[in-house]
Amino acid sequence: MHSQFKKFFPYISPFDPCPPIRVKLYNTPPQLYMSFQPPGLPQFSPYEALQKGTLWPALFGPYESKVEEGSPWI
Repeated sequence: MHSQFKKFFPYISPFDPCPPIRVKLYNTPPQLYMSFQPPGLPQFSPYEALQKGTLWPALFGPYESKVEEGSPWI
């Protein structure tokens, strides 16, 4: 199973006036890793599907903030 959270390491210039961000994180949607929808996937209840935005748990991708506590971005 692929992780929907990816990271990359941007180039850090010696002439950049700002403090560098050494690792950048981003979120990819779960449907990128499912080439077709197989029959018989489990389903959320109608109420839970409305809350989560999808009927199928395999296509649910919760947003989890990867900002660390105490960083200057909070």
